[in-house]
Amino acid sequence: MAILTVAGFDIHKSYLPIDAQNDLLGTLRQVARSAPFFSPVTPSGKAMSVRMTAAGKFGWITDRRGYRYSETHPDGMAWPPMPQAVLDIWRDLTGLARAPECCLINYYGEGARMGMHQDKDENSFDWPVVSISLGDDGLFRMGNAARGGKTRSTWLQSGDVVVMGGPARMAYHGVDRIRFGSSTLLPKGGRINLTLRVVT
Repeated sequence: MAILTVAGFDIHKSYLPIDAQNDLLGTLRQVARSAPFFSPVTPSGKAMSVRMTAAGKFGWITDRRGYRYSETHPDGMAWPPMPQAVLDIWRDLTGLARAPECCLINYYGEGARMGMHQDKDENSFDWPVVSISLGDDGLFRMGNAARGGKTRSTWLQSGDVVVMGGPARMAYHGVDRIRFGSSTLLPKGGRINLTLRVVT
């Protein structure tokens, strides 16, 4: 496993071997049965191209009421428990005793993307964000703490894990596109991204 640091983002290449990827995918299918993927809209009413769900005490949601963390799925049920496998990844790569409270799960289908944004709805920015990639390659773009300026991009493959801490914690970042069908992990193609966050 190689660690690549780009613009303050620590990218752990091939962190998860294929058997661990498959095991985690099976766990995520159980999460999605309890809390189905939904199609979010921004506060302005624009539909996002990703579908999402979550696990843990909180899920991150967006709708006409704004961006926020919620203890319940839009359909009203509590989020499923945080999978032990993602907690193990968090502890191994961060060394922190404090556990994440949200595992946001985004699914990128063909043509999906994520615009440049900051993760800033948490109560404190002292804790890192850990991002896990499964499935198709995603072109990950990394920027600065202020919008605009020079950015750098790298392709994330299935099994890669990114740790956003220190100066990178408040840096703008996004996914410009995916290489649909580049991985065989998901039988119908697509990319799954998990982000682990301390909320409170």
